Formats: sequence, structure tokens, C-alpha cells
Amino acid sequence: MNGIEHGLRALTLRHLRCLVTLAEERHFGRAAERLAITQPALSNAMRQMERLVGTPLLARETPRFELTPAGAELLRRAQYLVHTVDLALEDMAQILASGQALLRLGVVPSAAALVAEALQAHPPVASGELKVDLLDLPSSALLEELRQGRIDLAVVALTDPPDGLTVTELFEDPLVLVLPRSHALAEGAEVAWRQLRHERLVLFASGSVSELAGPASAQFARIEREPMRVQHSETLYGCVRSGLALGLMPRLYTTHLADPTLVVRPLVRPAIERRVALLQRPGPQRSEAAERFAQHLRERLSGGRRG
Repeated sequence: MNGIEHGLRALTLRHLRCLVTLAEERHFGRAAERLAITQPALSNAMRQMERLVGTPLLARETPRFELTPAGAELLRRAQYLVHTVDLALEDMAQILASGQALLRLGVVPSAAALVAEALQAHPPVASGELKVDLLDLPSSALLEELRQGRIDLAVVALTDPPDGLTVTELFEDPLVLVLPRSHALAEGAEVAWRQLRHERLVLFASGSVSELAGPASAQFARIEREPMRVQHSETLYGCVRSGLALGLMPRLYTTHLADPTLVVRPLVRPAIERRVALLQRPGPQRSEAAERFAQHLRERLSGGRRG
């Protein structure tokens, strides 16, 4: 064992909590207050940590609070370890107090209905043996939550596979067009991209939809007008209802669209799809409940119905 590895193994959970809290607060006084220690004690803990790892973690020569490159790299690992310990203790308390296991599950909003149905069909959930905390956020936010150890599993929409996580592709979700029933393009069973050239589109401002739809509309439709960009599906539907624009979105979002004035048509030549995937950290899961539900989700959704 070399000196660096020996020093890392000498780090305590207290050291890691100090680094994480200091990075979150970006102020020694506030961080010390959160940790219920004095500011000199926090400063001393950080100096101890730097001695153990053999390199500066804080850039003290600058007037602003900054981590060194080494400090930033250690921070990501420290966040995962601290959050994992905290949540493991919460899990233990949950099991001891109620006998229920706890699963922290992240899901992108468009896939929430399918995941909720899978939860309802999972025997431990139906019997009350498993309690589930759902977190619905955009895919990028769920990736960060998973990397930091705040959730056990995440169902997200991907354009490119993320580094450092185990990815199980569940199904593909194609882009579709939402348009008023009275629109001329609604008469056909599908719409080709080239037919959109003179239309105004509305699409989501961020996430996998924006990453796919923006370049696709520029390449295959050569649309003359800049698309409108919105944050929420109801805003998008409102723009379509009013005749202001035609909606471009993944099919999952339209699964529960119940509006007789609107229709959904596949976009073809070419068909553009995003991938919906199950993500987890590599290696053993934090709990057997998480692993069992991950397997249940793979069996229920992999290549299966897509809403």
C-alpha cells in the first residue's frame, strides 16, 4: 500500500462530511454551524485531510472560496460516500421502526405513468413490504442525484450513454407531432419531416427532446421559422390548441392526452427516437429491495409496451 492510499484509508466520515458541507455552504462559518463544531475545528479538520491525502484541497491564495482540481475530484466521491451512509442509516431506521424496506427511485416525468404501473404490479409494493420515494426530475438532474448516491435507481431518457453508470435500455420513444384535428396534416396517418418546412413548431426548451428535435428539424425539415421553446407540456398543448404552432414531442408525453381537438401523428422519413433506460451505479445495490425492483422493471419494460 503506497503513502497516498494509506492516507486515504485514514480518512474518517467526519473528514468527508466537513468537505461536503464546506463545498455546499462555500463559507467556513456557515459550514461549521451546520456541522455543530467551531470554525477553528473545521479548519483543522480540512488541514488534517490535506495532510492525509498529501495535496491541497482548497485554493487558499484566492479571495473567493474555491476547491483545487484535486479537491473537486475528491468532493464527488465524498458526496457519494456521505449520502450513501446517511441513506443507509435512514434505511435501517425505516426497517427497524416499520419493517418496511425503502426504495428511492428517480423517474423522468414522461415515463412516470409506466413506472407507477410497474410499482403497482411489484408484489413487495402491493403488500406494503416496500416503501417507495419517487423523485421526478429531468434526466440530467436524475443523473446527478444517482451519481451522488441520493437515489438508488433512475429511469431516464438518453441520447448518449452516461459514463460510470450501468445502463439497461428499456425501450425507444419516438418523436411525434401534435396538431389540431382541423389541420391539413392531420388527415394523413403520418407526417414526413419535409412536410413541416413552412410550419411553426413548439418543443421543449431543454433535455433529450431539445437535443433530438432541434437538429432533426433543421436537417430533415429545413424549417424556415425558429421554433418556440417551452418548459411544460400543458404550455405546449396550449400553443397547439390556439393554432400558434405544431407540437413536437416524444410519444410518451401523449399517452394520456385526452383532448378531442388535438391529434397525434408519427413523424417519419426518418423516424427519430430517444432511448428510455434504467440507470444504476455499478456493483451491489444499497439494498436487496432496489435490486429486486430493478429486475422487475427490466422484465416489465424491456422491449415491452411503451405507452
